[in-house]
Amino acid sequence: MNNLETYQKFYFVGIGGIGMSALARYFHASGKNVLGYDKTNTKLTQLLMSEGIDIVFEDVINEKITSLEKEKTLVIYTPAIKKLGILDYFNENQFEVLKRAKVLGLITENTDCIAVAGTHGKTTTSTLVSHLCKEADLPFSCFLGGISENFKSNFLFNGTEYSVVEADEYDRSFLNLSPDWAVITSTDADHLDIYGDKNTIEEGFRQFAALVPEDKQLFVRKGIDIGRAHKTYAVNEEADYFSDNLRMDYDKIYFDFHTPTETVKDFVWDVPGIHNVENATVALAILHNLGVDFETLKKAIANFKGIKRRYTKHIYPSGKIYIDDYAHHPTEINAVVGSIKTFYPDKKLLVVFQPHLFSRTRDFVDGFAESLSNSEELILLDIYPARELQENFEGITSDWLLEKVTLDKKEISNLSEAFNKIKEKEFDILLTVGAGNIDTLYDPICEWLGNN
Repeated sequence: MNNLETYQKFYFVGIGGIGMSALARYFHASGKNVLGYDKTNTKLTQLLMSEGIDIVFEDVINEKITSLEKEKTLVIYTPAIKKLGILDYFNENQFEVLKRAKVLGLITENTDCIAVAGTHGKTTTSTLVSHLCKEADLPFSCFLGGISENFKSNFLFNGTEYSVVEADEYDRSFLNLSPDWAVITSTDADHLDIYGDKNTIEEGFRQFAALVPEDKQLFVRKGIDIGRAHKTYAVNEEADYFSDNLRMDYDKIYFDFHTPTETVKDFVWDVPGIHNVENATVALAILHNLGVDFETLKKAIANFKGIKRRYTKHIYPSGKIYIDDYAHHPTEINAVVGSIKTFYPDKKLLVVFQPHLFSRTRDFVDGFAESLSNSEELILLDIYPARELQENFEGITSDWLLEKVTLDKKEISNLSEAFNKIKEKEFDILLTVGAGNIDTLYDPICEWLGNN
C-alpha cells in the first residue's frame, strides 16, 4: 500500500463508531478530505458533520463515491460491519481497503506510542493519560474509546511526538499497534465469539505485551500473568507503583501515590470508585516516567472531569443521586455497584440495565445475575443486539436472565417504557448501565430529577 501521506481522501465505512470517529477527526485535522457512511445518525455523527465531515446514512453508491480516485483514496472500515453495498463497491473496484486497527497501527509506527489495553478500564485510563499529557503540554495526539469531559471529544491533536491509543482486543485489533509504552488493566474473559475461551484471550494479551520493546515500559495490574518482565501497579497493596490511604471527603477522593523510591501524599479528584483510583495509579506512573513533575500531575488529577458514561454522577437538591455508566460485563457492573455500596452503604439503589449482545448475555449469564442481585431493585431492559440476530440465539432473552436474578423487586421493560417506570420507583440512587442505546434515557432523567 501507499504511505498514508500520499492519500488525499479518506472514506470511513462506519464513521459513527467511537474508534472510527477519532481516526476521522485525525485525518480531518491533518487537512485531508474526509467523508463516510454510517447506518444511524447520532449525536456523534452530527458533531462530525458540524466539524465539516461529509456523512451519508443510506447504503447507496452516489456520485461522491463514484468520483473518488482509487489511487488517492484510502477506505477504512470497522469489522462490526459484515455486509454493505458501499464496501462491496470499493473492494470490487480495487480501492485500498483497510481495517481501522491497521490504519491506527500505521500511525503509531511513527510516534512514541502509549497503548492502553484491557477488557475493563482502558477507556478511562487512556483518557486520563491523554488528559495528563495535555496538562503537561506534551506534543501528543490521542485516539480514545470515549468522550473526554475535559476536551469534549475522543480525539485531540497537540503534536506528533507521542500518541495515546485505546488498544482494542476485539478482533485482535491491538496486535496491529506499535506500542513503545503499554498498560494492561485486565484480561477477564470477554468477546468469546472471537476468542472462544478465557485461555485464548489471555494469550492474545500476552501477544500484545510482547510488542513492547522495554520491560520497564510495560505496566500490568498486579496479579495478571502476562508472560514477561514488567512493572506492576495496584491499589491498597504494594506493587512497583501503588496507591493507598483512600478516603472520601465531601464527594472528593483523596489518595497517596507510591513509586519505587518515594511517596506523594494527598492526590485529590472528583472521580469516584476504587477502580478509578487504580486507573489513575498507572496513568501517574507513566507520566512520572516521562519526566512530568508531581506538582503538575497533582493539578492535572484535580481538574480531571472524567469520561461521558463512565460513572457520570449527578447529585440533586432533593438528595437523590443519578449515576450513568457504560459497564456491560459482570466484572464492570460489580466495580460500579461495589463503589456505590462502599461510599453510600445506606442508600437504596435502583439499577436499570440493558444487556449488550446475545452472545455476551449467554456467555456470562450467571455473572450478570450475581452482579445485578447486589442492588435493591432492578429494571432489566431487552437485550441490545448490535451486530447479532435473535434468531441465532434461541432462548437467550432478558426474561431468561431475570429468572436467575435473586432480587424480590425486579421486572422487565422495553426501552420506550423504562423512563415512566423509573419515575414510579422509590430510590436514593439511580444507576443506568449498559453499552447499547440506554444512553437515550440520560437527558430525560437529568431533566426530571433536576425539576423535582
